[in-house]
Amino acid sequence: MSVFEDFSRFLETRLEEFLRNNPHLELQALEEKLREQEEETVRLLADLRSREKRLQDQILETAQEVQRWHIRIEKAKNAGRTDLVKPAEEREAALLSQGNQLWGQMEVLKDRSKQTIELQRQIQLRRKEVQTKVAEAQATRATQQAEQRWQTTGWNQDYSFSSTSTAYDPLEKSFQQWETEEELQQLKRNMGM
Repeated sequence: MSVFEDFSRFLETRLEEFLRNNPHLELQALEEKLREQEEETVRLLADLRSREKRLQDQILETAQEVQRWHIRIEKAKNAGRTDLVKPAEEREAALLSQGNQLWGQMEVLKDRSKQTIELQRQIQLRRKEVQTKVAEAQATRATQQAEQRWQTTGWNQDYSFSSTSTAYDPLEKSFQQWETEEELQQLKRNMGM
């Protein structure tokens, strides 16, 4: 096990080092994680709304049942059926209790929906901030790469010193012109001009 743990630590260390050396990749990974979290909150919100809708339907059904049993209670009282009044009242009370529980569950879901909406808003804001930082990091990196290419252009150019390429080498051309002028001046001095 320790070999795997050591190897795992080594990989984590290398990954952390790599991300430190490439902050734009770390920002992109963060943006991807935020995108996944945003998708998860969208799924959670859809689930919460679906559950809330089912609870609303159950509450409506329960309310209709309460109303039906209330009418039955009144009907039994008016008909003098005392043997049916008490059980019907107990049924109505049980339905009212069930309705209250369903209502409480719906209120909890509404609160969770509000919290999820707020969380989604915060994730979207954070993601926009990270996207801005990613764009800035990419621009900075592009600028640094351009500067680095500009600074090393002279070092990286491939000059070959064959006789066919000297006509295209500006430095060679400048030296040849200077050397020719020097030779001409030397000839003039030798001829006494």
